[in-house]
Amino acid sequence: MASLTVSSAARGFEKHRRSFALVFYRAVRDLKPVWMLEDMRTMETFYQEEDASQRIYTPSEALLYAIVHDHQAYAQYLLSRFTAEALAKPGERFCCCQSSAPHLVMAVRYDRRYILGLLLQETHRIDSTPSYSDRAGCFHTDGKTPLHLACELLRPEAVVMLLGNGASPHAQDHNGLTPLDVILEKLRDAKEVSGGDRRQCLDNLLMFMPKVHFKLKGALGREPDRWSKVLGDETFKYLAGWSPAPLLLIAMQTVLKQLSPATFPDSLLELPIPSSLKPPGLPVTQRDKQRMV
Repeated sequence: MASLTVSSAARGFEKHRRSFALVFYRAVRDLKPVWMLEDMRTMETFYQEEDASQRIYTPSEALLYAIVHDHQAYAQYLLSRFTAEALAKPGERFCCCQSSAPHLVMAVRYDRRYILGLLLQETHRIDSTPSYSDRAGCFHTDGKTPLHLACELLRPEAVVMLLGNGASPHAQDHNGLTPLDVILEKLRDAKEVSGGDRRQCLDNLLMFMPKVHFKLKGALGREPDRWSKVLGDETFKYLAGWSPAPLLLIAMQTVLKQLSPATFPDSLLELPIPSSLKPPGLPVTQRDKQRMV
C-alpha cells in the first residue's frame, strides 16, 4: 500500500512538473516580460529533499526557447547575465551532444538573425577548443557545424555572420564535406542557377576563403561544361584550380582579414567602400537599432 502511495505521488509530481513546463514555454512564446519569465524559470518545484534547490529550467534551456520564439529581450538578458551558463550544454530533456553548439544551430535553423549576432558576440568571451562556432552538431546532424547548416538552409545572412565571427569555412562534417561542398551541391541541383540565396551563400563563403579546399573539386574537372554553366566561367576556373582568384575577390579577402571578429559586423558596415562590394544580407545589429530609434 505504501509503495502504491509513493508511486501515485511521483506520478502526480511529474504531471505537475510537465504542466508548469508548458506554462513557461507558452510564456516565452507569448513574449512575456523578462522579469516575469525569470520569476517563473527560477521557481523551485517539489523535488525530492536532496534536490530541493534544483530549478525547472537552466539559463541554457531558457535561451533555446527564447531563440525558437525570437524573444530578443529575454535572449539578451540571459546572455548578458549568465553568459557561460546560457551557452552551456542543455539538460537531458534536450537532445544534443556535449561538444555541439545547439544555440547557434537553433538560431540558424529558425533564421533568428539578431539573436545569432548576440550569440556570436558572446562566444568571443568563451574559451573553447574547437571554437564554439566550429563545434560539430550532434549525431543527428551528421557532424554539421552551424556554418554547414547555414549553407544547407540557404541562409546567406547567417553565413556571413558566422564567417565574420571566426567560423572556419574549412570545417568538415562526418562525410568529409565542407560548407563549400554543401553550397556547391545546392547550386548543382538548382533549377535556376543564377542569382538567389544559393549564389549569395557561395559569394559570402569565397570572400572569407583565401584558400579553397573542398571534396567536390575533382567533380568540377570531370564535368567542366556543366559546372561552368552553374558557376560562371570565371568562378568555375578559379574553384577548379585552372586560374587564379579574380582580383576583386582577392581585394575583398584582404580587406576582410583585417577586421576583428569582436567588432563584426559593425566594422564591415563602416568600411568606406561601396555597399555593392560588401557581403549581402547583413543583419540589423544592436547599434543599428539604436540609430533607428
